[in-house]
This record gives sequence, C-alpha cells and structure tokens, in this order.
Amino acid sequence: MTEALSRLAPASETVEVSGTGAPVLAGTRRSSSTRRRRTTRRVLLWLALVVIALVMAAPFLWMFLTAVRSQQELYSADMTFWPQQWHWENFATALDTAPFLIYARNSFTIALVHCLSNLVLGSMCGYALAKLRFRGSTIVFAFILASMMIPFYAIVIPEFLMVRYVPLAGGNDLFGQGGSGWIDTWPALLVPALVSPFNIFLFRQFFVGTPTELIEAARIDGAGEVRIFARIMAPLIRPGMLTVALLAFEAGWNNFLWPLIVTTSTEMRVIQVGLSVFRQEAGTQFNLLMAGTTMAAVPMIILFAFFQRHFVNGMVASGIK
Repeated sequence: MTEALSRLAPASETVEVSGTGAPVLAGTRRSSSTRRRRTTRRVLLWLALVVIALVMAAPFLWMFLTAVRSQQELYSADMTFWPQQWHWENFATALDTAPFLIYARNSFTIALVHCLSNLVLGSMCGYALAKLRFRGSTIVFAFILASMMIPFYAIVIPEFLMVRYVPLAGGNDLFGQGGSGWIDTWPALLVPALVSPFNIFLFRQFFVGTPTELIEAARIDGAGEVRIFARIMAPLIRPGMLTVALLAFEAGWNNFLWPLIVTTSTEMRVIQVGLSVFRQEAGTQFNLLMAGTTMAAVPMIILFAFFQRHFVNGMVASGIK
C-alpha cells in the first residue's frame, strides 16, 4: 500500500506511514509549518505596530492628562501618572483667559480658504503639467520641484518684505512706501499660501496615472479643456482631492510662524499663536496651555480619524512611497 501511494504521489513529496498505519503526505506537513510561520510573523508585526502606535500616542495622552491637572500637582515632586483630581474646569478657564473663539474662527477661515484654493488652483496646475504639452512645461515643473526643496524659513524674510511693501495697500504709495502694506490684514494671511508647490506635485502625480485616451476621445467629441478637466478628469482623482484637502486644511489650521509675523492685533491672531498667552514672565500655566492645545488638536484628530482610509489610499495612488 505504501509503495502504491509513493508511486501516485508527486516526485517532490514523500509518503510516510504513521504509527496508526494512516498515510501522511509530507507536503501537508510543510503547508502547516508554513501557516505557523506566517501566523508568527503576523503576530510579531501586530505587536510591533501596537508598540509604535502607543509610542506615537503617548504625547497626546500626556497632553490630555496635563490639561486636567491642577497647577500645584504639576509642580509637585511626587506627581503620579494619573491625575489625583480631574480638573475639567481647566478647559473653561482656558476659554475665559483668551478669546479662543476668535482665534478658532480665524484659523478655520484660513484653513478653509487654503483648502479650497489648493484644490482649485493646484488641480489645474497639476492637470496642465501632466496632460497638456506646452513649451517650457519641463522648466516649470523643475522650478516647482526646486521650490519644494527650499525651506520656508529661508524665504520668510523676503515674503514679509513683499507683504510689507505692497504698493497702494495699507497707506503705501505706488512704490510701497509710507504705510504698513498688508500687515495685520487678511490678504497677508491668505495670499502667500493660496497654492502649495507640494500640492501641485501631488496633483500632477495623480493625473499622470489617469488614461490619456479619455482626453483624446473628449476632444474628438468637441469638448473644451475646461470641460474635460472639470467633468472627466477631476472625478477620476477623488482620493487625491481628499488627500490634498486634508493636507491643506491641516497646514492652514496649524500655521504658526507666518501669522505670528504678520499679525499684531487680537482680532487677527490664530489659535496656534493664541496659545502663547499662557506663557508669561512669571511662569507658564502648563495646565491651561495643554487645555488650549488639546482643544486646538481635536479638530484635526477627528478629521484624520474619519478620513484616514481615503488619505492612505490617496497617498498610495499618487505613487509616493
């Protein structure tokens, strides 16, 4: 019986007879061993991801725990991990200490405008660079890539001077002298970041992956470029649209340095700059500072929690590894 099974089995497999006389194929043993190794690797991967997730979430957890402590407990030598008393009133105190509603309104306005402008202007630029053939397109794309490599801190002073000496704005004359330009105004907060080179690059990557045959067929049918872009190509990159929208909204909401430089009044301050009111010469009110920081971080956490799947899919579809 064993010899017959050996002849019927494939050449790569051998037949063994167990102690009970039942035939057992060696390939079955190898498959079960492979499954065990895969299960072990999967468990190790999940453990590693859980550890990384805990490490990434630790600062947010500590921020929240600091926000609900008392000032005396923060400076005590025997401070425990969990608060001895939960002071939820710190959030209300933080709202009363600074006009956070005004700061949040300004930050939301900036984030929304930059989100919409990057979607419209960035998608148009990306479509033109990916699908339209015109003289100098390679040079324009190279210039956009080069601008992505220059850090913002290297150009912040030239941008400030351009905003400060805008002709015929804020009391300036035709040569940009005599007034304050756009300082402490909405154009100073909105115009410099209406479109980002990185978002243009993202849109170009999305449009490169779309079929050019659809554009050619639409042109044969008599459709114009605006209609082809708005009705045919833009719906194909919805994951990319959502990805850029999240990135642009996050950049506008968390913007700190530029609003700090170009604004001087409370009515124009943003929420990230407004957190500085808790840092005083006598000391820093860390519990109120963390309470305000927690409230400032909640909107972005909620957005990414709801749209993280679309965000990841969009980044994968763009070809960025």
